Amino acid sequence: MTMQPPQKLQPAMIEDLPTYDARQLTEGGDQARIVFDNKIYNLRITRAGKLILTK
Repeated sequence: MTMQPPQKLQPAMIEDLPTYDARQLTEGGDQARIVFDNKIYNLRITRAGKLILTK
């Protein structure tokens, strides 16, 4: 599996914060892994359309 950085979207707020589409992170599926400080977190999109991030 090759990992490509997600495309950056236009910020929704005045601050210039990085903004990413969760569907792009999951590549159209409902789960993705996010690495932070050498720890893996799971991002899941629920059937109700909510996001859950777990370690």
